[in-house]
Amino acid sequence: MTEKPVLFFDSGIGGLSVLREARILMPDRRFIYVADDAGFPYGRWEEAALKERIVSLFEGFIAEHDPVLCLIACNTASTIVMDELRAAFPQVPFVGTVPAVKPAAERTQSGLVSVLATPGTVKRQYTRDLIGKYAGQCHVRLVGSENLAGLAETYMREGFVDEEAVAREIAPCFIEKDGKRTDIVVLACTHYPFLVNRMRKTAPWPVDWIDPAEAIARRALTVLEQIAPIPHGTEPVLEDDVAVFTSGEPEFSLRRLMGGFGLRG
Repeated sequence: MTEKPVLFFDSGIGGLSVLREARILMPDRRFIYVADDAGFPYGRWEEAALKERIVSLFEGFIAEHDPVLCLIACNTASTIVMDELRAAFPQVPFVGTVPAVKPAAERTQSGLVSVLATPGTVKRQYTRDLIGKYAGQCHVRLVGSENLAGLAETYMREGFVDEEAVAREIAPCFIEKDGKRTDIVVLACTHYPFLVNRMRKTAPWPVDWIDPAEAIARRALTVLEQIAPIPHGTEPVLEDDVAVFTSGEPEFSLRRLMGGFGLRG
């Protein structure tokens, strides 16, 4: 019998940062990666319209692919539509992606933390509730970048990026207050880890960049071990992992990128 796949979903290529970690933790699983490239970028969508779009898309995804678990590898989508997805498809477990506010609050020495996200994630009440719950003792700055996800897409497809543009997008994350400086920046968009080396290079001073990709993948592994464990010694299923594009006509550079991540498009 064919093993049911784990379905990854993102607005673009950002979720590949989580897939990379999932492959290490779950080498015996089969993956389908869905990129809603027709809807990218999500940060500029109105909430109601985006909810409707994503739930509608998943009606088709679940009917066609019958996933064992869906991982929403997108912060913006996770902060607005998880409840609706779980209600609409109760037979399928969903794992979401949320800003790593709690570990940031635990690790900061200066008490100055920035959350670097998309405008969509920044304006969600869910994000503010996380800060109130886990980082009440910190000064947390929410930074909604209009262009960073697009810069990450360009970098991953074409291999270069305007470092001055990256520097402009991350500049609001860095604040000085009462002799202290920002020492933690939370990467609250799955696209951003692909630019972290450029961020380190252009940052005005060193900080700890928190990438939640491994933690998200571990959460998915925990859920899978509870609901659909693979018995020890089971031969892995020799089927290709697949990339799906909602546009139906992805650019060659995007198809090539997916191939580099072991995804057949």
